[in-house]
Amino acid sequence: QVQLVESGGGLAQAGGSLRLSCAAVGRIRSVSLMHWYRQDPGRQRELVASISPAGRATYADPVKGRFTISRDNVKNTAALQIDSLRPEDTAVYYCNADIWDLSGGLRNYWGQGTQVTVSS
Repeated sequence: QVQLVESGGGLAQAGGSLRLSCAAVGRIRSVSLMHWYRQDPGRQRELVASISPAGRATYADPVKGRFTISRDNVKNTAALQIDSLRPEDTAVYYCNADIWDLSGGLRNYWGQGTQVTVSS
């Protein structure tokens, strides 16, 4: 069984920083694309950052220059560094990844979500 386990998040002041982590655990052969999404109540879940196995990163326009996505292919982890926090960054953040398991199957997985709250 494969899972994505998230950590980090919490309460921070505007202008501050937070770091989110995501670990893929279980019977894993390899991890393909990894993503971070966020969702505010009453709004659709939105993609904020993605990273390829080669380390190529892409970002949504609202977070460019403030968010940095990274990964460790040996540990099967990803991180999202959030700097210059804004109140509008308040949301539940979700890790998402395409994972090849040991049986040879490729599936898409979601983490459980971690709350980020930014006070002004």
